[in-house]
Amino acid sequence: MKLTTLALGSALLLGAVATSQAADLAAGKAVWEKLNCASCHGADAVKSIDPSYPILAGQHADFLVHALRSYQRGASGAPASANVRKNAIMGAFAKQLSKQDIENVSAWLAAQPGPLAVRR
Repeated sequence: MKLTTLALGSALLLGAVATSQAADLAAGKAVWEKLNCASCHGADAVKSIDPSYPILAGQHADFLVHALRSYQRGASGAPASANVRKNAIMGAFAKQLSKQDIENVSAWLAAQPGPLAVRR
């Protein structure tokens, strides 16, 4: 009984923490517009101006968070590694973002229709 109560309490606590840090999709769209990401990645985040630029709509949010943080590390001069992306343009944009901005824009992009996600 104590184990069940402990497990339930832990689940509720984790749920409360996740809810308090939930991404704000409207704020994510505002970040997208403020930084004019559409100028390279396309208005729909699917059709970029250059085929070598990634499709972002429908991408997994956790992947986008990791990528943006990697660009931030690259812009800060961190040595090259698997967790550092060196790109002058993306680094300049990413270093302007707060942790919450990254969470929001990543969640907004993940929610957009695109060819990268399988909808159920």
